[in-house]
Amino acid sequence: MRSADSCRVWPGAALLALNSLTPCAWAQVAAGTSALEPASPTALAIADIAWTMFIGAALLVVAVTGLLLRAVRGHASPVRPWLWLGGAGVALPLVVLVALMGFSQWRAHALLAEPPADALMVSVKGHMWWWEVRYRNPVDGSEVVLANEIRVPTGRTVRLNLTSADVIHSVWLPTLAGKMDTVPGRVNRLVFSVDAPGVHRGQCAEFCGQQHARMALHLVAMAPADFDTWLATQATPAAEPATAQQRMGRAAFLVQRCNACHTVRGVSEEGRLAPDLTHVGSRVALGAGLLANDAPAMAQWIAHIQQLKPGARMPSYDRLDAATLDAIAAWLKHLQ
Repeated sequence: MRSADSCRVWPGAALLALNSLTPCAWAQVAAGTSALEPASPTALAIADIAWTMFIGAALLVVAVTGLLLRAVRGHASPVRPWLWLGGAGVALPLVVLVALMGFSQWRAHALLAEPPADALMVSVKGHMWWWEVRYRNPVDGSEVVLANEIRVPTGRTVRLNLTSADVIHSVWLPTLAGKMDTVPGRVNRLVFSVDAPGVHRGQCAEFCGQQHARMALHLVAMAPADFDTWLATQATPAAEPATAQQRMGRAAFLVQRCNACHTVRGVSEEGRLAPDLTHVGSRVALGAGLLANDAPAMAQWIAHIQQLKPGARMPSYDRLDAATLDAIAAWLKHLQ
Protein backbone atom coordinates (compact mmCIF):
# COMPACT_ATOMS: atom_id res chain seq x y z
CA MET A 1 0.00 0.00 0.00
CA ARG A 2 1.24 3.48 -0.76
CA SER A 3 1.75 5.46 2.45
CA ALA A 4 0.06 8.83 2.77
CA ASP A 5 3.20 10.82 3.46
CA SER A 6 1.63 14.22 3.00
CA CYS A 7 -1.64 15.83 4.02
CA ARG A 8 -3.34 16.01 0.65
CA VAL A 9 -7.06 16.38 0.26
CA TRP A 10 -8.83 13.55 -1.56
CA PRO A 11 -9.96 14.98 -4.93
CA GLY A 12 -13.65 14.24 -4.26
CA ALA A 13 -13.58 15.95 -0.88
CA ALA A 14 -14.10 19.34 -2.50
CA LEU A 15 -17.59 18.19 -3.47
CA LEU A 16 -18.55 17.25 0.06
CA ALA A 17 -19.43 20.44 1.89
CA LEU A 18 -20.67 18.39 4.85
CA ASN A 19 -17.51 16.31 5.18
CA SER A 20 -15.74 17.24 8.41
CA LEU A 21 -12.91 14.73 8.01
CA THR A 22 -9.35 16.02 8.10
CA PRO A 23 -7.26 15.76 4.92
CA CYS A 24 -4.71 13.42 6.48
CA ALA A 25 -7.41 11.07 7.83
CA TRP A 26 -9.04 10.70 4.44
CA ALA A 27 -5.65 10.37 2.65
CA GLN A 28 -5.15 7.13 4.60
CA VAL A 29 -8.48 5.80 3.29
CA ALA A 30 -8.03 6.91 -0.32
CA ALA A 31 -4.43 5.67 -0.71
CA GLY A 32 -3.58 2.65 -2.83
CA THR A 33 -5.26 3.57 -6.11
CA SER A 34 -2.46 3.68 -8.70
CA ALA A 35 -2.03 0.93 -11.30
CA LEU A 36 1.60 2.06 -11.46
CA GLU A 37 2.15 0.65 -7.95
CA PRO A 38 1.35 -3.08 -8.33
CA ALA A 39 0.92 -4.92 -5.05
CA SER A 40 0.17 -8.41 -6.39
CA PRO A 41 1.60 -10.78 -9.02
CA THR A 42 -1.50 -10.21 -11.16
CA ALA A 43 -1.13 -6.43 -11.10
CA LEU A 44 2.61 -6.77 -11.75
CA ALA A 45 1.91 -8.84 -14.90
CA ILE A 46 -0.55 -6.19 -16.12
CA ALA A 47 1.98 -3.41 -15.40
CA ASP A 48 4.74 -5.30 -17.26
CA ILE A 49 2.53 -5.64 -20.34
CA ALA A 50 1.47 -1.99 -20.18
CA TRP A 51 5.02 -0.65 -19.78
CA THR A 52 6.35 -2.88 -22.56
CA MET A 53 3.62 -1.71 -24.94
CA PHE A 54 4.22 1.91 -23.97
CA ILE A 55 8.00 1.73 -24.42
CA GLY A 56 7.65 -0.15 -27.71
CA ALA A 57 5.17 2.40 -29.04
CA ALA A 58 7.37 5.29 -27.89
CA LEU A 59 10.40 3.88 -29.71
CA LEU A 60 8.37 3.47 -32.90
CA VAL A 61 7.10 7.04 -32.64
CA VAL A 62 10.66 8.33 -32.22
CA ALA A 63 11.87 6.30 -35.21
CA VAL A 64 9.02 7.40 -37.48
CA THR A 65 9.42 11.03 -36.39
CA GLY A 66 13.13 10.84 -37.24
CA LEU A 67 12.37 9.52 -40.72
CA LEU A 68 9.74 12.21 -41.21
CA LEU A 69 12.16 14.97 -40.22
CA ARG A 70 14.77 13.51 -42.56
CA ALA A 71 12.26 13.54 -45.44
CA VAL A 72 11.10 17.09 -44.68
CA ARG A 73 14.68 18.35 -44.75
CA GLY A 74 15.11 16.92 -48.23
CA HIS A 75 17.64 14.17 -47.54
CA ALA A 76 17.62 11.63 -50.33
CA SER A 77 17.15 8.01 -49.35
CA PRO A 78 20.38 6.01 -49.79
CA VAL A 79 18.43 2.86 -50.64
CA ARG A 80 15.77 2.02 -53.12
CA PRO A 81 12.08 2.68 -52.29
CA TRP A 82 11.12 -0.99 -52.38
CA LEU A 83 13.64 -1.68 -49.61
CA TRP A 84 12.00 0.99 -47.43
CA LEU A 85 8.59 -0.48 -48.12
CA GLY A 86 9.70 -4.03 -47.49
CA GLY A 87 11.89 -3.27 -44.48
CA ALA A 88 10.19 -0.40 -42.63
CA GLY A 89 6.70 -1.10 -43.98
CA VAL A 90 6.49 -4.87 -43.62
CA ALA A 91 9.42 -6.53 -41.87
CA LEU A 92 9.86 -4.06 -38.99
CA PRO A 93 6.16 -3.90 -37.96
CA LEU A 94 5.89 -7.67 -38.29
CA VAL A 95 8.91 -8.30 -36.05
CA VAL A 96 7.89 -5.67 -33.48
CA LEU A 97 4.22 -6.69 -33.29
CA VAL A 98 5.00 -10.39 -33.08
CA ALA A 99 7.53 -9.72 -30.30
CA LEU A 100 5.06 -7.56 -28.35
CA MET A 101 2.28 -10.10 -28.82
CA GLY A 102 4.51 -12.95 -27.69
CA PHE A 103 5.61 -11.08 -24.58
CA SER A 104 2.05 -10.04 -23.67
CA GLN A 105 0.76 -13.61 -24.11
CA TRP A 106 3.57 -14.93 -21.94
CA ARG A 107 2.87 -12.45 -19.13
CA ALA A 108 -0.90 -12.82 -19.51
CA HIS A 109 -0.62 -16.51 -18.70
CA ALA A 110 -0.56 -15.54 -15.03
CA LEU A 111 -3.93 -13.82 -15.47
CA LEU A 112 -5.60 -16.85 -17.07
CA ALA A 113 -4.35 -19.63 -14.80
CA GLU A 114 -6.95 -21.59 -12.84
CA PRO A 115 -7.02 -20.73 -9.12
CA PRO A 116 -5.86 -23.47 -6.72
CA ALA A 117 -8.39 -25.60 -4.87
CA ASP A 118 -7.77 -23.77 -1.59
CA ALA A 119 -8.42 -20.31 -3.06
CA LEU A 120 -10.59 -18.03 -0.95
CA MET A 121 -13.97 -17.60 -2.64
CA VAL A 122 -15.67 -14.23 -2.20
CA SER A 123 -18.97 -13.33 -3.89
CA VAL A 124 -19.37 -9.70 -4.98
CA LYS A 125 -22.66 -8.36 -6.33
CA GLY A 126 -22.95 -4.86 -7.78
CA HIS A 127 -25.94 -2.70 -6.85
CA MET A 128 -26.83 0.89 -7.71
CA TRP A 129 -24.56 2.17 -6.10
CA TRP A 130 -22.87 -0.14 -3.62
CA TRP A 131 -21.25 -3.58 -3.42
CA GLU A 132 -22.67 -6.60 -1.62
CA VAL A 133 -19.92 -8.94 -0.39
CA ARG A 134 -20.47 -12.51 0.83
CA TYR A 135 -18.16 -15.06 2.45
CA ARG A 136 -18.77 -18.64 3.48
CA ASN A 137 -18.29 -19.24 7.21
CA PRO A 138 -15.80 -22.13 7.44
CA VAL A 139 -17.26 -23.25 10.78
CA ASP A 140 -20.90 -23.92 9.88
CA GLY A 141 -21.14 -23.05 6.18
CA SER A 142 -23.41 -20.05 6.73
CA GLU A 143 -23.00 -16.88 4.71
CA VAL A 144 -21.26 -13.83 6.12
CA VAL A 145 -22.57 -10.66 4.47
CA LEU A 146 -21.06 -7.18 4.43
CA ALA A 147 -20.88 -4.25 2.02
CA ASN A 148 -18.35 -2.16 0.08
CA GLU A 149 -15.35 -3.88 1.64
CA ILE A 150 -13.41 -7.07 0.95
CA ARG A 151 -10.91 -8.48 3.42
CA VAL A 152 -8.43 -11.14 2.37
CA PRO A 153 -5.43 -12.92 3.90
CA THR A 154 -2.00 -12.19 2.47
CA GLY A 155 -0.23 -14.92 0.55
CA ARG A 156 -3.43 -16.76 -0.44
CA THR A 157 -5.08 -16.80 -3.85
CA VAL A 158 -8.42 -15.01 -3.88
CA ARG A 159 -11.22 -15.62 -6.39
CA LEU A 160 -13.90 -12.97 -6.65
CA ASN A 161 -17.13 -14.32 -8.13
CA LEU A 162 -18.78 -11.28 -9.70
CA THR A 163 -22.39 -10.62 -10.66
CA SER A 164 -24.91 -7.77 -10.61
CA ALA A 165 -28.37 -7.19 -9.19
CA ASP A 166 -29.44 -4.54 -11.71
CA VAL A 167 -27.21 -3.08 -14.46
CA ILE A 168 -23.68 -3.80 -15.63
CA HIS A 169 -21.05 -2.63 -13.15
CA SER A 170 -17.34 -3.37 -13.20
CA VAL A 171 -14.86 -4.15 -10.44
CA TRP A 172 -11.46 -2.53 -10.88
CA LEU A 173 -8.72 -2.92 -8.26
CA PRO A 174 -5.84 -0.92 -9.82
CA THR A 175 -3.06 -2.11 -7.54
CA LEU A 176 -4.18 -5.75 -7.40
CA ALA A 177 -5.95 -6.92 -10.54
CA GLY A 178 -7.51 -5.90 -13.80
CA LYS A 179 -11.03 -4.74 -14.58
CA MET A 180 -13.89 -7.26 -14.76
CA ASP A 181 -17.55 -6.56 -15.48
CA THR A 182 -20.39 -7.67 -13.22
CA VAL A 183 -23.29 -8.70 -15.44
CA PRO A 184 -26.86 -9.59 -14.34
CA GLY A 185 -27.48 -13.32 -14.68
CA ARG A 186 -23.82 -14.17 -15.20
CA VAL A 187 -20.87 -14.91 -12.91
CA ASN A 188 -17.44 -13.59 -13.93
CA ARG A 189 -14.28 -14.06 -11.94
CA LEU A 190 -11.25 -12.06 -10.88
CA VAL A 191 -8.27 -13.96 -9.44
CA PHE A 192 -5.32 -12.45 -7.57
CA SER A 193 -3.27 -12.64 -4.39
CA VAL A 194 -1.89 -9.89 -2.16
CA ASP A 195 1.73 -9.77 -1.05
CA ALA A 196 1.56 -7.60 2.06
CA PRO A 197 -1.01 -6.14 4.49
CA GLY A 198 -2.57 -2.85 3.45
CA VAL A 199 -5.67 -1.05 2.17
CA HIS A 200 -6.37 -0.87 -1.56
CA ARG A 201 -9.11 1.21 -3.11
CA GLY A 202 -11.14 -0.14 -6.02
CA GLN A 203 -13.78 1.49 -8.19
CA CYS A 204 -16.74 0.72 -10.40
CA ALA A 205 -15.28 1.15 -13.90
CA GLU A 206 -18.45 0.76 -15.98
CA PHE A 207 -20.88 3.69 -16.10
CA CYS A 208 -23.94 2.59 -14.17
CA GLY A 209 -25.94 5.73 -13.46
CA GLN A 210 -26.03 8.90 -11.43
CA GLN A 211 -23.65 7.86 -8.65
CA HIS A 212 -21.29 5.69 -10.68
CA ALA A 213 -18.29 7.85 -9.70
CA ARG A 214 -19.10 7.35 -6.00
CA MET A 215 -19.16 3.57 -6.03
CA ALA A 216 -15.83 2.59 -4.52
CA LEU A 217 -14.73 -0.71 -3.02
CA HIS A 218 -12.01 -1.10 -0.40
CA LEU A 219 -9.91 -4.23 -0.16
CA VAL A 220 -8.08 -4.80 3.12
CA ALA A 221 -5.25 -7.34 3.10
CA MET A 222 -4.52 -8.86 6.50
CA ALA A 223 -2.16 -11.38 8.03
CA PRO A 224 -3.78 -14.85 7.82
CA ALA A 225 -4.32 -15.14 11.58
CA ASP A 226 -5.90 -11.69 11.73
CA PHE A 227 -8.16 -12.56 8.79
CA ASP A 228 -9.37 -15.75 10.49
CA THR A 229 -10.21 -13.76 13.63
CA TRP A 230 -11.98 -11.09 11.61
CA LEU A 231 -14.09 -13.62 9.67
CA ALA A 232 -15.11 -15.39 12.88
CA THR A 233 -16.19 -12.04 14.33
CA GLN A 234 -18.15 -11.13 11.18
CA ALA A 235 -20.13 -14.37 11.52
CA THR A 236 -21.43 -13.39 14.97
CA PRO A 237 -24.62 -11.37 15.62
CA ALA A 238 -24.49 -7.66 16.38
CA ALA A 239 -22.96 -6.67 19.69
CA GLU A 240 -25.29 -5.61 22.50
CA PRO A 241 -25.36 -1.85 23.22
CA ALA A 242 -22.83 -0.86 25.88
CA THR A 243 -24.26 2.55 26.89
CA ALA A 244 -27.61 4.24 27.33
CA GLN A 245 -26.97 6.32 24.20
CA GLN A 246 -26.35 3.17 22.16
CA ARG A 247 -29.55 1.58 23.50
CA MET A 248 -31.40 4.73 22.48
CA GLY A 249 -29.83 4.49 19.03
CA ARG A 250 -30.92 0.88 18.55
CA ALA A 251 -34.45 1.73 19.58
CA ALA A 252 -34.54 4.71 17.20
CA PHE A 253 -33.22 2.51 14.38
CA LEU A 254 -36.22 0.21 14.83
CA VAL A 255 -38.75 3.00 15.35
CA GLN A 256 -37.65 4.68 12.11
CA ARG A 257 -38.01 1.29 10.34
CA CYS A 258 -34.42 1.32 9.10
CA ASN A 259 -34.59 -2.44 9.50
CA ALA A 260 -37.10 -2.62 6.62
CA CYS A 261 -34.11 -2.27 4.27
CA HIS A 262 -31.06 -3.01 6.44
CA THR A 263 -30.32 -6.30 8.19
CA VAL A 264 -28.64 -6.23 11.58
CA ARG A 265 -28.26 -9.85 12.66
CA GLY A 266 -29.42 -10.33 16.22
CA VAL A 267 -31.67 -7.26 15.98
CA SER A 268 -33.68 -7.63 12.78
CA GLU A 269 -33.09 -9.76 9.70
CA GLU A 270 -35.99 -8.70 7.49
CA GLY A 271 -34.09 -6.09 5.45
CA ARG A 272 -32.70 -7.27 2.11
CA LEU A 273 -32.68 -4.15 -0.06
CA ALA A 274 -29.70 -2.29 1.41
CA PRO A 275 -26.28 -3.09 2.91
CA ASP A 276 -26.06 -5.43 5.90
CA LEU A 277 -25.11 -3.33 8.94
CA THR A 278 -24.34 -6.10 11.44
CA HIS A 279 -20.69 -5.03 11.74
CA VAL A 280 -20.77 -1.69 9.94
CA GLY A 281 -18.63 -0.02 12.59
CA SER A 282 -15.60 -2.10 11.60
CA ARG A 283 -15.54 -0.99 7.96
CA VAL A 284 -13.02 1.41 6.48
CA ALA A 285 -15.51 3.79 4.84
CA LEU A 286 -19.17 4.76 4.55
CA GLY A 287 -21.30 5.27 1.46
CA ALA A 288 -19.19 3.02 -0.82
CA GLY A 289 -16.01 4.98 -0.16
CA LEU A 290 -17.55 8.41 0.28
CA LEU A 291 -16.72 9.10 3.94
CA ALA A 292 -14.24 7.67 6.42
CA ASN A 293 -16.03 5.65 9.07
CA ASP A 294 -16.44 7.47 12.38
CA ALA A 295 -19.43 8.53 14.48
CA PRO A 296 -19.66 12.17 13.24
CA ALA A 297 -19.47 11.00 9.60
CA MET A 298 -22.10 8.35 10.36
CA ALA A 299 -24.48 11.01 11.67
CA GLN A 300 -23.80 13.18 8.59
CA TRP A 301 -24.49 10.23 6.30
CA ILE A 302 -27.83 9.42 7.98
CA ALA A 303 -29.02 13.02 8.04
CA HIS A 304 -27.78 14.22 4.64
CA ILE A 305 -27.43 11.21 2.36
CA GLN A 306 -29.30 12.88 -0.51
CA GLN A 307 -26.94 15.86 -0.34
CA LEU A 308 -23.85 13.64 -0.14
CA LYS A 309 -24.98 11.04 -2.68
CA PRO A 310 -28.00 12.29 -4.67
CA GLY A 311 -30.11 9.50 -6.09
CA ALA A 312 -29.13 6.92 -3.46
CA ARG A 313 -32.06 4.72 -2.52
CA MET A 314 -32.30 6.01 1.03
CA PRO A 315 -33.94 9.22 2.18
CA SER A 316 -32.16 11.87 4.24
CA TYR A 317 -33.16 11.77 7.90
CA ASP A 318 -32.48 15.44 8.61
CA ARG A 319 -35.91 15.61 10.25
CA LEU A 320 -34.47 13.79 13.27
CA ASP A 321 -33.12 15.81 16.17
CA ALA A 322 -29.40 15.89 16.89
CA ALA A 323 -29.64 13.66 19.96
CA THR A 324 -31.41 10.91 18.01
CA LEU A 325 -28.98 11.14 15.10
CA ASP A 326 -26.00 10.97 17.44
CA ALA A 327 -27.53 7.98 19.24
CA ILE A 328 -28.11 6.01 16.04
CA ALA A 329 -24.60 6.87 14.84
CA ALA A 330 -23.08 5.82 18.18
CA TRP A 331 -24.89 2.48 18.09
CA LEU A 332 -23.93 1.75 14.48
CA LYS A 333 -20.30 2.67 15.14
CA HIS A 334 -20.42 0.29 18.12
CA LEU A 335 -21.22 -2.61 15.76
CA GLN A 336 -17.63 -3.76 15.27
